[in-house]
Amino acid sequence: MAMDVIDYRLMGDDMQLVEIELDPGEAAIGEAGSMLYMESGIEMDTLFGDGSAQEGGFFGKLLGAGKRLITGESLFTTVYRNQGSGKRKLAFAAPYTGKIIPMPLDRLGGTLVCQKDAFLCAAKGVSIGIHFQQKLGVGFFGGEGFIMQRLQGDGLAFVHAGGTIVERQLAPGETLMVDTGCLVAHTPDVSFDIQYVGKIKTALFGGEGLFLARLSGPGHVWIQSLPFSRLASRIFAAAPQRGGAREEGSVLGGAVLGGGLLGGLMGGDDE
Repeated sequence: MAMDVIDYRLMGDDMQLVEIELDPGEAAIGEAGSMLYMESGIEMDTLFGDGSAQEGGFFGKLLGAGKRLITGESLFTTVYRNQGSGKRKLAFAAPYTGKIIPMPLDRLGGTLVCQKDAFLCAAKGVSIGIHFQQKLGVGFFGGEGFIMQRLQGDGLAFVHAGGTIVERQLAPGETLMVDTGCLVAHTPDVSFDIQYVGKIKTALFGGEGLFLARLSGPGHVWIQSLPFSRLASRIFAAAPQRGGAREEGSVLGGAVLGGGLLGGLMGGDDE
């Protein structure tokens, strides 16, 4: 299936959005809930699956939808097509703080393997499938489980990840050790394995866990500095666990919110 060629512009710093410009007749696909705005003349359509197998009959659509369901995504994809006579723009927003990475699949060999929730939007025709981890160790301890997303085609796709993004080009035989939750994406030719940290003391008290991801070249690797799981765990750890509000480091805040001595004095309790 021919891919639509789209122009784009990245906007923002830590909370980015990507603005896509569509020529008449061109279309883009996006994850449900990711669209920020669109100009008049663009029509939305909800498709079963990822929209790449709409001419393949019911079973083709069912297979595409099933792949998305396995990776934790919605059964449906939204397609945005420019039905106007001139260029029209629409934008997709990042779901949390981080960066949006343009991925020209034609320059990456036509395939990209990425974490399950990384896909944001793409040119119409890009296929969003599944990638199974072949090794038990990677599946159990690799941070993403046995199933990851596989983006295929020769069009442009956009991937989102947390914090700052580092791209590395690994030479043949070159190895990089990465925290298992920090891997965003890699090209299929990269060898992905899991390595034990080697020392019990380091594993228990080093804060990095028992395993690291071992990535071997050749190929491209993208790494994120702030995985969403790490961000969520920090927020959960800092949040009140038994209800109510907590003002850390503030005697005044704790007294007022807790209705303590200062609260009674301010309320004029003379009894």
